[in-house]
Amino acid sequence: MATRDIYATGFDEDVQTESGANQCPECHGHVTTNIKETVCEDCGLVIEEQRIDHGPEWRAYDADERERTGAPLTATRHDRGLSTEIGHRTDAHGNELSGQKRRRLARMRREQTRGRWRSKAERNLAHGLGEVRRLASTLELSESVRDQACQFFRSAQSEDLLRGRSIEAIAAASVYGTCRCNQRPLLLEDIVDAARVESSRVTNAYRTLNRELKLPTPPMRPTSFIPRLISELELDHDIQRRANELAACAEETALTNGCQPTGVAAACVYLAAQEQGALITQSTVASAAEVSVVTLRSRRDELQAI
Repeated sequence: MATRDIYATGFDEDVQTESGANQCPECHGHVTTNIKETVCEDCGLVIEEQRIDHGPEWRAYDADERERTGAPLTATRHDRGLSTEIGHRTDAHGNELSGQKRRRLARMRREQTRGRWRSKAERNLAHGLGEVRRLASTLELSESVRDQACQFFRSAQSEDLLRGRSIEAIAAASVYGTCRCNQRPLLLEDIVDAARVESSRVTNAYRTLNRELKLPTPPMRPTSFIPRLISELELDHDIQRRANELAACAEETALTNGCQPTGVAAACVYLAAQEQGALITQSTVASAAEVSVVTLRSRRDELQAI
């Protein structure tokens, strides 16, 4: 059994005594610091107050579990991800809910859905951002591209570009514009195939976004489409290396000026395949690049004339 008093050397978590070097600047008295302020015990001078806690913001219930105070803000939701989502059949611990609680949650979910949007603009924003997320998931785009496309859609709505245009068309144009800004080798036909709108509407919406928002879209290079064509046509690495050399030569001689980059890339792949002795037809390469055979032949003749 311990003979000493366990509270003799105890520590008060609320009040801490500073060392002798820290004295009151007025009377050189004794200074104490608690969780809120630093005070002189002799003259009562408040030396420091409203101390900032620079520690982590998560909360720990045990040694293995740490939970943050909330989800981070995201541009993919109309409310930045701050709204509450009500579950369906289980509680927070995974336990099955009773029928009475499920009916109560259904009523709460219905009322929460009705009050989720404060205006028609927020409802349109939620629908458009959902379409952007669907397209990004279908096309297997990265999260950074998805977030940037959602931001483009927000900018389009704030500039009143949705009036008279389809929400799906603006969403598809936002995804395509983001891919263009990030030099992603994605064709407009790929966006149209995944979108729920016609090609002409997506084209007009992209032109509007590019003109009104002044998107920083650099010109697409033929070399960015060559890996995609090589993968679709199942050609070897030597053909890809030679096609890149032909594309670089075409860019140096300004052959790509005014030409469709996919057509130049298709011609480079076809010429490289012919030099390596690969058995591939012009129609197969043109179909993979989504250009006409006439375009492929014209770019091939121009490359051969260099």
